[in-house]
Amino acid sequence: MTLPDLIIPTYVQMLAALSGWLRKAEAQEGVTDALMSARLAPDMFPLATQIRFACVQAQEGVYRLRGEAFSASITELLDEGRSAGDRPGTIADACARIAETLALLEQVRGNMPAIDPAAPIAHTLPQGMVFDLTAEQFVRDWALPQFYFHLMTAYAILRAQGVELGKVDYVAHMFAYLRPGTAPGA
Repeated sequence: MTLPDLIIPTYVQMLAALSGWLRKAEAQEGVTDALMSARLAPDMFPLATQIRFACVQAQEGVYRLRGEAFSASITELLDEGRSAGDRPGTIADACARIAETLALLEQVRGNMPAIDPAAPIAHTLPQGMVFDLTAEQFVRDWALPQFYFHLMTAYAILRAQGVELGKVDYVAHMFAYLRPGTAPGA
């Protein structure tokens, strides 16, 4: 298995799940776009930011592994995310950002170069800190954990706000592997 074979399907299936959670929220009676401003704690970013930052992490992971400069879409997502406390946007806006990220991932899926897991990656944060990692360490210790942090925070905010989500919504991608006749009540 290659690093792109691990990271891209993970991003795709979980961003698709996130989009499904938002559609479920939108369809639930009493849920409005005000949900996008909800936070788990006062010092945490709102749902709108968590969604955009999950998209940033997916895009950043791909660009960094490809050794390419980040696209303008990453800057746009970061700017939207940072200002989401004042301008959270709508559920539809968030779903559109997820769809854009999924389209990018599908575009590069078959176009990822072979990546040496030991290849060096200098990961620079906006505060000026630089982490020297191998490609494998970047995927394992940064790209996937950061992505899942924002994804799971979004899930937790949705649940805390009363959106009717459960484990089946989180692992919806697993039903493609379900052996026929083994589901409860089957």
